[in-house]
Amino acid sequence: MNTSSLSPKDFIPGEDTMSMLTEYARVLVIGAGGLGCEILKDIALSGFKDIEVIDLDTIDITNLNRQFLFRKENVGEYKAEVAARFIQSRVLGCKVKAHTQPIQDFDEDFYSSFHIIIAGLDNIEARRWLNSMLHSMVKFDENGEILPETVRPLIDGGTEGFKGQARLIIPFKTACFECTMKMVTPQQRFPLCTIAETPRLPEHCITYAQIIEWEKAFPEKKLDKDSPEDMNWVYQKALDRANHYGIEGVTYMKTIGVVKNVIPAIASTNALISAACVAEALKVATYLSNPMDNYFMYMGQTGIHTATIQIEKDHECLVCSKKPINLTVSRNSKLREMIDLLKENKKYNMISPAISGMLGPLYMPKPPVLEEKHRFKLDLTFAELIDKNYFRDGDGLIVTDPSFNSSLTLIVNLV
Repeated sequence: MNTSSLSPKDFIPGEDTMSMLTEYARVLVIGAGGLGCEILKDIALSGFKDIEVIDLDTIDITNLNRQFLFRKENVGEYKAEVAARFIQSRVLGCKVKAHTQPIQDFDEDFYSSFHIIIAGLDNIEARRWLNSMLHSMVKFDENGEILPETVRPLIDGGTEGFKGQARLIIPFKTACFECTMKMVTPQQRFPLCTIAETPRLPEHCITYAQIIEWEKAFPEKKLDKDSPEDMNWVYQKALDRANHYGIEGVTYMKTIGVVKNVIPAIASTNALISAACVAEALKVATYLSNPMDNYFMYMGQTGIHTATIQIEKDHECLVCSKKPINLTVSRNSKLREMIDLLKENKKYNMISPAISGMLGPLYMPKPPVLEEKHRFKLDLTFAELIDKNYFRDGDGLIVTDPSFNSSLTLIVNLV
């Protein structure tokens, strides 16, 4: 029996708990970059023996200063495969299976086969999709109560220079990732007129070379951001432009950072956030301590400051509130304007919404043959859509988007 005042009453120390940790618990780590390498190392050394890792990136020479599971001879190989081999060679008895496909390629059965998912992702779209997937897996009984065996906790970590965060998301119990989309810092963008006419920053010169000069020089070729030859071409063009305007600061590494939207990474921040994530995994797996409630943040820019706060659920969240989206739209507004609202409003942040109604599809962005077929509707007003029998006032619309694993219901209130 547990008599410690420091752990919950459900924690029972002993061989059964250890065997559950080492023989039964299955952990999925998503991401094998700077944070992912730390998570894989920590999770393996904490006693978890059955681990799988997903990462579709390959190793670049610039990764080696902080992604310590990789060596120079591994450049060009898949991060997930090299990381899996390294962990298995250093932690005896640990089994790590690597996957190199996008997370969207895996189905519900795959994710439900794990007990804990830890994400060290570096992009918002993948995190939103993963959050949506884990919520869509939850089943309810006839009384609307959650079936606990269908819940998979998500531990999400992220770093940005001297800042970092770790959070525990328990579907339909805590605030989910979508609940906090308003807190996400938007990606920095520069006006095209500034880039083309009045550059003042190294970023302006690099973006000009990437967008405008590359298109002029190679109209039929897409820029390969992982190609040293392509990146060096962009760097040289950006440097020429910077010299012309007397702008300093254009370097090859700066060019890579701007083109790939790379956020500066610091090894110590990755180590600290990884420790916080894996500590939560241990708590969830063994009940050895009360779990985080529910958001840990670290700020090390001018010292060391940490805080744990409880983020409240958004009762109108697109994922965990299970409520439809209500939009008030003018009868004279165009379908294009409503789609732009779904993409630009921070509450929705959609990427490429597809919309269908009771009378059939309104707009399908993919594949191209369908997009071309429905494109003309974008410039029709809702009054015209009704007149032409493409839409009925009062009908709900079904919206799908790459950000979400499942569809959403959209209620359009015409005024």
